[in-house]
Amino acid sequence: MDGYVLHRTARWAVTIAACGSVLAGCGGGGDWPTAAGSGGTATPPSTAAPTTSTPVSDAGNTGGGAGAGGAHTGTGGTEAGGDERCHTSELAGSVAADPGGGAAGSSYVTLTLRNQSGRTCYLRGFPGVSYVGGDDGHQIGPAAAMQGGHGDPVRLAPGGSAGATLRVVNVRNFDEAACRPTAVRGLRVYPPGETDSLFVPMEGTGCAATPPGDQLVIQAFTAR
Repeated sequence: MDGYVLHRTARWAVTIAACGSVLAGCGGGGDWPTAAGSGGTATPPSTAAPTTSTPVSDAGNTGGGAGAGGAHTGTGGTEAGGDERCHTSELAGSVAADPGGGAAGSSYVTLTLRNQSGRTCYLRGFPGVSYVGGDDGHQIGPAAAMQGGHGDPVRLAPGGSAGATLRVVNVRNFDEAACRPTAVRGLRVYPPGETDSLFVPMEGTGCAATPPGDQLVIQAFTAR
């Protein structure tokens, strides 16, 4: 289901629990068809060459609401430099193997969000992440647990990217009855502070049940 972005308008609460699997694949976001329909396609950048993203000072940051990504509290949508938070419709997502390797029973991938709008915006904090599967893109098992601090805001010029490390647990290590291993087709990703989501293709196996452990563990975004 490469090339699709899912936009959903329900606020999503991140659950800390789970299981997971070694996954591979990458690609831009796209709309995942559901019974309720699918969202719109993000606007491509209107400026020239991509620019490397850079961290910016957090001084005076008013945040972007306690949204699905759990980035931070507050009602504002701008940070100290005057840039607004990046919105789901302005972002494209992908995953790639993390060169740092893995740990016993787990692998690591980098979840990247790229600014494909024509303006500079920022990301700060954690994305909301969960496995999805089936033709309807339903959630499979608990959402990713969050690990570490929120970090500094990352300013994304048009074409710039921010990455978050995602630990993917091999769910075959869990008791099969407790996990109920199930094929997954990708990730549902809520950018920090946003209530609309992206679909990021990434095939593998997740837990349809709630096992005694995390199937996914996500860290905050950093400049890439």
